[in-house]
Amino acid sequence: MSEALETGVLKGVSRSFYLTLRLLPAPMRRAASLGYLLARSSDTIADTSPVPVMERLSLLEAYGAAVEGAGESPAWPPALLEAAEPKERILLERGPEVLAGLERLPAGERDLVREVVRIIISGQTLDLERFATASPERPVALEDDAALADYTWRVAGCVGAFWTKLGFLTLGERFSDAPENELLKRGIAYGKGLQLVNILRDLPRDLSTGRCYLPVTNTSDRDELLASHARWLAIALEWVEDGKIYAETLKMKRLRAATMLPALLAEETLRAMRGASWDTLQRRVKVPRSRVYTLLAKALLQ
Repeated sequence: MSEALETGVLKGVSRSFYLTLRLLPAPMRRAASLGYLLARSSDTIADTSPVPVMERLSLLEAYGAAVEGAGESPAWPPALLEAAEPKERILLERGPEVLAGLERLPAGERDLVREVVRIIISGQTLDLERFATASPERPVALEDDAALADYTWRVAGCVGAFWTKLGFLTLGERFSDAPENELLKRGIAYGKGLQLVNILRDLPRDLSTGRCYLPVTNTSDRDELLASHARWLAIALEWVEDGKIYAETLKMKRLRAATMLPALLAEETLRAMRGASWDTLQRRVKVPRSRVYTLLAKALLQ
């Protein structure tokens, strides 16, 4: 990936994850960074609410085809570019350059990136379809635990699988002594846990738009919402712990740190949300930037 993309685009659209990518060994970094930019682009398409749902679904389909090498990067409608955050707008405008970088990857790495982005887009598409009629007045909640587990797999658990496959592909025996099947299971759980942290942190904000990712029967019942929040917080802690165990099996110090840092940030966020009131959740728990660097130093000592 070009230095201009890395410093001018990647750093702009990622916060803590940019630090993770910078720590990766060189053989893994290019594919992982391009995968992030592609997924972040599709996420921008899916989340830009001023664009009608059906148009976003069409753009996601066209973008997915471009990632697969079956089409050109879509022409972005003015409404999408105008509504996107400035740094995300730059990412969309640099889309052809990102796609060109994907084509230059070795075939095995390119296939892995396409696989993970395909799964992520399927989750984003399902998300748009599921909440197509949702509104603050008529919120929609996920139907059951299986639906939430499936969603977290599609948009993040698959990233844990990608990370594992890419590590073994590019580093071989230098990646980990643990069996690949074991790491795949822990990596998937880890990714799901990180997504669950976002869901739990954003519960009030999502609900204000009519979306409820927690499977509750009454989205107006704060007690039920907080009880569900506490139950899934415990599950998130278990899944993030899988991520820490995963990281500890990795052989290279910088790779361990890159993999450990998101788990430490997630734990910090989950601890801050444990037993939180609705008012506290509404203020949206966020790890201060200074604390991010403290946890980075801790990750490097693992």
